[in-house]
Amino acid sequence: MDYAHTITVSLPYEEAVSRVREELANQGFGVLTEINVHATFETKLGVESAQALGDYLILGACNPALAEQALTAEPDMGLLLPCNVVIRRSPSATSTTVQAINPQTMVQLSNSPGIQNVANQANERLLAALAALQGENSSN
Repeated sequence: MDYAHTITVSLPYEEAVSRVREELANQGFGVLTEINVHATFETKLGVESAQALGDYLILGACNPALAEQALTAEPDMGLLLPCNVVIRRSPSATSTTVQAINPQTMVQLSNSPGIQNVANQANERLLAALAALQGENSSN
């Protein structure tokens, strides 16, 4: 099992970030956290490290109803929440990569029967968001 769902889109980086946010919202996800890895590298490691990495953003996406179900079934699932979504583009790239965690990873780490249903629903919604992005702007 792959732990990530990955697509590439021909959108410029900033537009891809905006569209990812829209499609996550369309699937009932809000963004709880945002980590600008490029900016962190620049601050902590220097401009050269940031430039070598390129644009790289990690969004922590949460669907509150699904999170509630997961935490009710197994409180330790909070260690795996929110669902990370990465938008990245290397300096020489002509497309932007978008990745979402595969929620089935939770099932591999839990014996709780309630987690399977949550993982299935979250996976369906994340795949729908990625499909909407790819359907409009596919380069891969």
